[in-house]
Amino acid sequence: MKVSIIIPFYNEEDNVRALLLETRECQPAAEIIAVDDGSTDGTAAQIRSVSGVRYLSNGRNLGQSAALYHGLRAAAGDVCVMLDGDGQNDPRDIDKLLANIGEYDLVCGYRAARRDTWWRRVASRIGNGCRRLALPDPIRDTGCTLKAIRREHIRHLVPFNGLHRYLAALSAAAGLKICEVPVNHRERQRGVSKYTVSGRAWRGLYDLFGVGWLLRRQIHWQKDPYHYE
Repeated sequence: MKVSIIIPFYNEEDNVRALLLETRECQPAAEIIAVDDGSTDGTAAQIRSVSGVRYLSNGRNLGQSAALYHGLRAAAGDVCVMLDGDGQNDPRDIDKLLANIGEYDLVCGYRAARRDTWWRRVASRIGNGCRRLALPDPIRDTGCTLKAIRREHIRHLVPFNGLHRYLAALSAAAGLKICEVPVNHRERQRGVSKYTVSGRAWRGLYDLFGVGWLLRRQIHWQKDPYHYE
C-alpha cells in the first residue's frame, strides 16, 4: 500500500522544515507532497530545501481546501493522508489512521486533548454540533485536518473553499465507511494562526446551507464516469 501525505502551507516558513523532516522520519517510504498556497514569505524556499519532498504551488492564495485538493489530485499513493502545516498535528499518528484504512474508506482523527484557547474549543464544538444536525456528518471533530482517504474515493469530493470541513459529510453521502481515531494535538510552537473564530463562523454558516443543497442534488455514480479503459 503506497501512501501519499499532503501538507498545505501558507506563510509557515518557521514550521516548514521541522515538520517535513519529522514527517519523513515517521513515514520514510511515503510520498510527501508539500503545497504552497501562495505564501509571501520564505515558505517555498523552505519546502525546496528538504530533499525527497514533492513541491506544488497554487500560485496565489486560494485557501486550505484548494491546497489540499491540489495535493490529493496529484497524489500517486493508494491512500492519501492529510496533515496540517502548522505543526499541531502529530505525524506519529499517521500510523493510527493507516491501521484502520483497510477496513474503512475514510479515517478521521479527532483531537482527544485540544491545545487551543477555551473560546476556540467552544466555537469548534458548536460548529461540529450544527454540522451533525444539518448534514449526514458522522464525525465529532471535522476541524481536525489529520485524515486518511483511499485515493479512489477522491472523486466524491467537490472542490470549493471550505471543502476540508466537509470531507466526512461528502464521503458519508457517497456511502463510504468512516471511522474516527483519537490523535495528539500539539500547541503551535512557531508562527501565527491564519484563522479567526468570527471569520470561521460566518463562512461555516454560509457553507452549511451550500453543502446541504449540494448533497440533496449531487449525482453519485456507481463507477467513475470519467475513467476510460
